[in-house]
Amino acid sequence: MSLIHLIAPSGYCINQSAAARGVERLEAAGHRVENREAILRREQRFAGTEEARLADINALATLKGANRIVMPVRGGYGASRLLDDIDWPGLAARQQQEPLLICGHSDFTAIQMGLLAMGNVITFSGPMLAGNFGAETPQAFTEHHFWQALREPAFTLEWRGDGPDCHACGTLWGGNLAMLVSLIGTPWLPAIDDGILVLEDINEHPFRVERMLLQLHYAGILNRQQAIVLGSFSGVAANDYDAGYDLQSMCRYVRSRLKVPVISGLDFGHEPRTVTLPLGAQARLMHHGAATTLSITGHPVLNE
Repeated sequence: MSLIHLIAPSGYCINQSAAARGVERLEAAGHRVENREAILRREQRFAGTEEARLADINALATLKGANRIVMPVRGGYGASRLLDDIDWPGLAARQQQEPLLICGHSDFTAIQMGLLAMGNVITFSGPMLAGNFGAETPQAFTEHHFWQALREPAFTLEWRGDGPDCHACGTLWGGNLAMLVSLIGTPWLPAIDDGILVLEDINEHPFRVERMLLQLHYAGILNRQQAIVLGSFSGVAANDYDAGYDLQSMCRYVRSRLKVPVISGLDFGHEPRTVTLPLGAQARLMHHGAATTLSITGHPVLNE
């Protein structure tokens, strides 16, 4: 049994029934869920006032106990407003004791990258309460990979990837592409060389994905990595104007501009089916033909 502490640093949870389902499912599996009042908070489009959302994050610095999972209710927008008032030293100090297993994705990527940049804190890019655990149809794949990442100090993911043959080792980092791009030029973007950068996004047309990747490239970030792994980029349909320009053609173009290998096809991101990745852990990526493996170690796990 784990204790799951909810936070809501971003958007208001408009799908209250999904959040309630998520709590019920977690409790039915034997876990305890606390700070549920965060689900109900609302201030305009946000999950409460700036002060309330900031308090969710800064309170983690004094949250006691082991085997605590921290999980956002949902993403949306709002984490960026909090970055310059977060108690980064306090959070980093808390993680040196009995590390909280801090999970989430989407807008929460900004805080995850801040924790990695400011305190070398490893967090987990994975499912959240409403969208994943509260989905009408639960995904066994997603739940399996979530608990695998939080329970196993070393694990390997396998998928049929696309891209050039490669063998790379380095720090695993990344998350939501739009949020990473929003952090360029700020203290909250980790300065990682020779890493394995994993990216995903939703509701972004391939040309917008390309533009953001080029911004990371022009900022000197992409070619400093050992490899780039692309997760899911969905939510936008091709149209007549594209004339065949799609995600695959975008990938081919980006590969032509980079010196580092770009491997696609990982089930990671905003989709119901997603793996969980410990950002800041050590990883080994191997791709040959259509077979890809990503082996990960060095992250905190539950001590059950």
